[in-house]
Amino acid sequence: MEVRQLQIFRVLAEELNFTRTAERVHTVQSNVTAQIKALEEELGMPLFDRLGRKVTLTEAGRRFQPFAEQALDAMEKGQRAIQNGTEECGPLRIATPESLLTYRLPQVMRAFRRRFPHVELQFRPHSDATLVADLETGKLDLVIHMCDMVSNPSHQSIRLHKEKILLLADHGHPLLKRRAVRPEDLSGQRLLLTEAGCGYRAKLDRVLAMKNVRPGNITEFTSVEAMKQCVCARMGLALLPAVVAERELRQNEFQALRWVGPSLDITAHALWHKDKWVSPPMAAFIELVKAHLLKSESPNAQIAIPA
Repeated sequence: MEVRQLQIFRVLAEELNFTRTAERVHTVQSNVTAQIKALEEELGMPLFDRLGRKVTLTEAGRRFQPFAEQALDAMEKGQRAIQNGTEECGPLRIATPESLLTYRLPQVMRAFRRRFPHVELQFRPHSDATLVADLETGKLDLVIHMCDMVSNPSHQSIRLHKEKILLLADHGHPLLKRRAVRPEDLSGQRLLLTEAGCGYRAKLDRVLAMKNVRPGNITEFTSVEAMKQCVCARMGLALLPAVVAERELRQNEFQALRWVGPSLDITAHALWHKDKWVSPPMAAFIELVKAHLLKSESPNAQIAIPA
């Protein structure tokens, strides 16, 4: 089994197209076909199905993919180690929600950078839909994930902390006059929400579905900062972690509703694939995240709630 074969396999598994793979690996299409055929013959089974112009991974190909990624990753790290002596280097690929990246992780990154100045931190968008595949194929090394329970047996995890989740309203919103806001009070209300798949958004969706509550217009955002601005502009109620709105609540730019429905608070976990080698930089990052985020178990936001 040759390194070149693994490299071509990795790209073809991503592209699922022989022409684009040949372009990316700087060779001709016939060479891609020959290298994949040789690899399949050595393994004794097909790695790809070729149905007309459509190319898909076989079950064997899907099982082989994470091991090919690990082998190539180890080889690349070995090359960097030789080139850079004993100094730890190379990329550490992490996915995390914007709220945690912006409001929880800067201190972690600063401490990490002092210990590993040559390791390249790469933060990727957080997506529940691709989380499992990205960890399995090695596209991600680590995920900081908001979920109440980690149930995938292929993942190792560490519980970090619990985030307080709030419903935020502008000062003129009628629900601020209520001493208790329940799920049914959100019927017909305009909501400002993160994209579907976000952990705390999913909790609210489940609560409303359970109570058979239909909100009014829903506006979805990829930016928590934009959501805060839209609350101030009286565009609706926003569902956000308390840490995101701490400054605005303290300055009384908007307020939090007195929510008495099922808890929307959610726990953050660090996740990685159980078969992944945890390098010293990755282990250090996990420990730093754990140390810093466990301190935030009880958020200190001064939550402005109407009397």
